[in-house]
Parts: sequence; C-alpha cells; structure tokens
Amino acid sequence: MSALKYECRRGWVPQGLLLNSGLFDSLFIIMTQANQTSHGPRQAGALLAVLPWAGVVLLLMLLPHIFTANSTITIMNQMAITIVFALSYNMLLGQAGMLSFGHAIYMGFGAFMCIHAMNYVQAQGLPVPLPLLPLFAGLFSLGMATLIGSFSTRSGGTVFAMISLGVVELIASFSIVIYSFFRGGGVSGDRTLGMPFFGVEFLRQIEVYYLISFWLVLSVGLMYLFSLTPIGRMANAVRDNPERAEFLGYSARWVRFFSFCAAGFFAGVAGALFAINYEIATAENLSVHASGIVLMIAFLGGVGYFVGPILGAILFTLLQTVLSLYTDLWQLYVGVLFLATVMFFPSGLAGVVMMHVSVIRQGHLGLLVGPYLKVVVPALIGALGLCVLAELVFHSRHIAQGGQDMTLFWISFHSANPAPWLTAAGVAFGGFWISKRNAPALAAAAWQPAQTAQSEDARARNAGQSPDILG
Repeated sequence: MSALKYECRRGWVPQGLLLNSGLFDSLFIIMTQANQTSHGPRQAGALLAVLPWAGVVLLLMLLPHIFTANSTITIMNQMAITIVFALSYNMLLGQAGMLSFGHAIYMGFGAFMCIHAMNYVQAQGLPVPLPLLPLFAGLFSLGMATLIGSFSTRSGGTVFAMISLGVVELIASFSIVIYSFFRGGGVSGDRTLGMPFFGVEFLRQIEVYYLISFWLVLSVGLMYLFSLTPIGRMANAVRDNPERAEFLGYSARWVRFFSFCAAGFFAGVAGALFAINYEIATAENLSVHASGIVLMIAFLGGVGYFVGPILGAILFTLLQTVLSLYTDLWQLYVGVLFLATVMFFPSGLAGVVMMHVSVIRQGHLGLLVGPYLKVVVPALIGALGLCVLAELVFHSRHIAQGGQDMTLFWISFHSANPAPWLTAAGVAFGGFWISKRNAPALAAAAWQPAQTAQSEDARARNAGQSPDILG
C-alpha cells in the first residue's frame, strides 16, 4: 500500500484522482472483510446482475427472425447505432455534467476513419476483417478527443459548451478545406470487398445487424462498467459540486478529461458502425445539427439515468424512420415532444418510469390507473386534434390547384370545407380542457395517498411492524 501511495506522489497516477492516503487502507480493510464472508450471496447477486444482459443478448438474436424485412432490419441497425452514440454523449452530460454542442465530430471522425481503413485494407489486401474496424475508428476518435480535451476540459459549464460549439464549427469548415481526409465532404466504400470473416462477407443486412449488435452489447457493457469505476463515480461528484470535489482532493479537470476521452472513443465506434451500415461518411456526421440531435435524444430519454439515452434513441429512431413515412411534419412533432419533455418531464422517459417504481413495489399502482386515464386520454385526444390542424394548414399551403382532397387517419375529406377545421379545433380544445380540469385530482386523490402509504410502509418496516396496505 505504501509503495502505491509513493508512486502516486511521484506522479505515476494523477494526485487529483485520490482522496488521501487513507483511501488505500480503507479499501484493503473492506476487501479483507469481503473475502471472509460467504461466497453464496455474492454469487447470487452476480447471477441476478448477469440475467438482464443475457436477456438483452437473447432478444437481439431473435429480433431479426421476428422482423425479417430488410427495411426493418435497417431501422434496427440505425437504432443500435443511435443507442451507442447517445450513451457516449450521456457520459459527458449525464455523468460529468458537460453540455457539449460538438459531440458529433467524434462520430464523424470515426465514420471517416472507418471508410478510409476499409478502402485501404481492401486495396492492400490486408488480413483485417470488417468487425475490427470499429476498434480502429474508436481509437482514432480517442486520439482526437485527447487532443481537443486537453484544452476544452480545463473548465466546465458555459465555457466548455462554448468551446465545443467553436470546435464543431471549426471541424465542419475543415471538412471542405482538408481534402485528403474528408474528400470534400464525403467518402464512400464497399464493405463486401474485404476479407470474409469466418465465411461471412456481409452481403445481407442481417449479417451487418449481428455485427452492429455485437458492438452494441460490448459498448453498452463497457460504458456501464465505466460508470461504476472510481472515475465514473467521481464524474457524478464533479457534475454536482466541482468545488467540493476539489476540496476533497480530486482534480475536476482530470475527471472531466478522462470522461471526455472515453466518450470520444465510443462516439467513434458509433461512427464506424454508421459507416459500415450505410457504406458512406459525410460532413453531416460531424455537424452542429447531428450534435443537436444527440442532445435532444439524451433529454428525451433522461440524462440522469443510464437507460435514459437508450429509451430516447429508440423513440427518436421510430419517429424518424416510421413517422416520417406518413407525414412531412414529423420534425415538428419531435420538436413539440422535446419541448414538452423539457418543460413538464425534465427527467425524461426514464425519470417518468423510475418515478413509478417505488409505487409499484408497494403495490399502490392501482391508485393511479383511474386518475391517469382521466388525464392522459383526454390530453392525447387534444394532441391528436392539434396534429390534424397542423396537417390541414400544411396541406392547404402546399396543395396544387384543385387538390383539396386529403386523407387523415383513414378518413377522406375536402380540406376547403370548414367542418374538418372546426372539428379538429373542438377536439383539441375539449381534450386539453378536460385534461387540465382533471389534473388536480390526479395529484390530490392519487399521488398523495400513494406517497403517504409508501411512507407509512417505510416507517412500519423500520419499527418492525406489519404495514397496512391501502386498497
């Protein structure tokens, strides 16, 4: 222990990442006591921890056999890529509290590097299989993140956000100037021309799906393990109170730097998967627009939870790929959903789910079903009326001469007729009015009794008594 502390004082380990010399003694005592305990509970806990991951792997293996269409598999590929990208961004915003407007540049670096490596390997005939290319792309993005993070992570908050915005604009301009790497803004390749990987040439989408799924599970697992490391835990402390973390002996800059570099690596992996899936890399991959999208995805899912960006990526991909087939206003609906999330559900989808976990555990979910139906159903009906109004306005502004006929929700009508307009406006107003009128009852008659019952159960458990379960 003393030798390790001596090496840390000599500079082999950044001193800011250490609390004090007593930390090692405490860890030694804890590990000694843990080794003296029974291995049975630990093995059971490890089994319970592995089961969800095994379930996810099994689900990923079965999905392409349930949804067999190539278009569906392509959507699932895009969903997996977005999950890796969003989780890498959450390492900055959710864990370390670094709001970045330029995280997409590391995905773009990974995409361009993967295409260049793919073309070089094929031209030289090197025995490098396609599944290894995301590793090289991630390492290249890690190097770029190390270079940029060396000066951008000196400060957090607004300073870091503005530096990230300036860097992304700088790199976007370089995509036109530096032709040797960016090729004027885009470069393409062919993944099928490389060396087969155990006989697989990645000609079919399902083969690409399993490659992306492998890197999805590996990346998500590594990012989850990173959140459990001392640096990952200290990133949360630096996010909440950097001054106090500095006072305890930790270097907020080093913590931000390591989190920044790790996020850059996994963003590069996501970029490589994008390049493999679509066989192209463009300047749009490293633009401000792409950085804004991943920010929105993280907020939709919930930046305070590890699973939040996963939910946000799934939702956004479905809206982008499925909803866009039915309406040209899908971006409008996504923007409204994002505003509603920030204003009314700042913890995102994951926060809404976790808010009900304690109520479900106590068996009080039945108290919320009726009031939720009285509030949520009218609100959804009102939102549907607003969507119809938006579609009517868009149709009336973009129709050709004599093309007033339109179809919405399998109902055909004449857009110039005032009846659809009045009906949609009435439905929207009535739905939101009923929802607003019933909202106070949801809080008074449902949430308060549920929380009260939960508190009583907690006090009864602490007192060793049998709690009274509310019916």
